[in-house]
Amino acid sequence: MLGHFQGLHTEIPMPPLRDTLEESLSAMKVGPVEDFGNFMGAVIDKASFENIRGYLDYAKSCPECTIAFGGGCDDSRGYFVEPTVVLTTDPHCRLMEEDIFGPVLTGGVFATDREAVRLAETVLVHAAGNFYINDKTTGATVGHQPFGGGRNSGTNDKAGSIYNLLRWVSIRTLKECFNTARDFRYPFLG
Repeated sequence: MLGHFQGLHTEIPMPPLRDTLEESLSAMKVGPVEDFGNFMGAVIDKASFENIRGYLDYAKSCPECTIAFGGGCDDSRGYFVEPTVVLTTDPHCRLMEEDIFGPVLTGGVFATDREAVRLAETVLVHAAGNFYINDKTTGATVGHQPFGGGRNSGTNDKAGSIYNLLRWVSIRTLKECFNTARDFRYPFLG
């Protein structure tokens, strides 16, 4: 549905990473959830759509931001937002300090150099509500990682985490993975 959008592309310094991102994002089909071939549906409502579009407009006009992939929106048949990757040189950019609640990535670091990872963790410690290192940035999954919003977007009660659940029940969660995901696609999308 969003294939007609022309995202603003720039060069990411590491061609293999850029190629991988472009390949993955171009394979993500966005459209109605009734079509199980779509990986992602619309955002929840018009207010959410307008909020996300506002952040994308900001990224397009901000000299410290570059939309590397995506950036398109379409509300003609639903509230669809393209998966978007924004690069910024400013760790205090609005997109780094405010929760967007949409398919817009700014809180992700991909690196094989552990020192670079540690530096990113230190410098960007308060930069994103969900901060991902070498992993797909799908948003928090209840029971897998904490989520609930921080700062201006929530109370820090994390759905599925000990901080919220222990208020209501006594639970024990075990998660063990022997074969980590190598692809973002769900098996039924094949």
